[in-house]
Amino acid sequence: MAVSITSGGFPSVMPSVTTWITELTPVSGSEQPHPQTLGMEIIILNLLTIIIALAGLAGNSIVLWLLGFHMRRNAFSVYILNLAAADVTLLCCSVLHALEKLIMFFCSISKSFPEFFVIVSAFAYIAGLSFLSAISTERCLSITWPIWYRCRRPRHMSAVTCVLLWTMSLLLSIVEGNYCGFLNRNVHHFWCPALDFITVAWLILLFVLLSGSSLVLLTRLLCGSQRVQPTRLYVTVGLTVLVFLFCGMPFGIHWFLIVWFQEDIDDFFRLYLIAILLSCLNSCANPVIYFFVGSFRQRWWKRRQTLRLVLQRALQDTPEVDEHGESLPQEPLEMSGSSLVS
Repeated sequence: MAVSITSGGFPSVMPSVTTWITELTPVSGSEQPHPQTLGMEIIILNLLTIIIALAGLAGNSIVLWLLGFHMRRNAFSVYILNLAAADVTLLCCSVLHALEKLIMFFCSISKSFPEFFVIVSAFAYIAGLSFLSAISTERCLSITWPIWYRCRRPRHMSAVTCVLLWTMSLLLSIVEGNYCGFLNRNVHHFWCPALDFITVAWLILLFVLLSGSSLVLLTRLLCGSQRVQPTRLYVTVGLTVLVFLFCGMPFGIHWFLIVWFQEDIDDFFRLYLIAILLSCLNSCANPVIYFFVGSFRQRWWKRRQTLRLVLQRALQDTPEVDEHGESLPQEPLEMSGSSLVS
């Protein structure tokens, strides 16, 4: 069994970034030198994607439930809440996509992955990267200009920023889907490559913001005469960014490579499957990071810890005064105007 690139009924003169996501379908043939090896790779990678995505769905659902209904929300927990929502959306689409590939592989069904879910997958990935970049950038601002951040920062800045990022991600996904043949079955050969370029440019901008702000934070923590004392929030943000750079960024880079090297799309098939798997691993790792940081150095056998307290401690932005973890600050951050539910 080999892999071919099918057009799915769309013109292929200048395919969009998202078009290639649904065009990798297993068919009978002998183009590949080792079809059995490739078939086994398809099965293993898709099974791993389903397992990791299901675990990530469970973890992110817990984060959504705790931050949405059982915790007081502050400037950064609002971003974490929206990031978890984006991760849940991406993981759901990844599970459906992997199941569809396995069914097509074993049953030779010609029905392809619905274009709607392709748009949602792109939307969730862009939104997740946007929220992570916003978290790191705002954390950098709070350290670089602390007086402005505490006195001049708009009260609802986190909520407004999240709404704008959701809107921007949705517009990019819908417009590209409309002009590149996913919503109306007609590819606009002029606008489609232009929109691909805009999407890639936006991803690069987010990568630069994420990397630059993270570097500034790391510098302020380790170097200089005005070194800041690390808190659990620093560790949470740092680990989340680090995992994304290794696991989440390959999917965005894969988009970039497809745009500029479309003639060699067959060579990217294995990288495509690996990029999907790594993106699921990135979304799955986020709740693990929150609960690991929140429970680190806590004596579980002396005091029963709840998931709510562990998550709240992971977002703690004040230095710990009790090394035994017996006290938890009540107001670690400036409130962003969100409702509180005890």
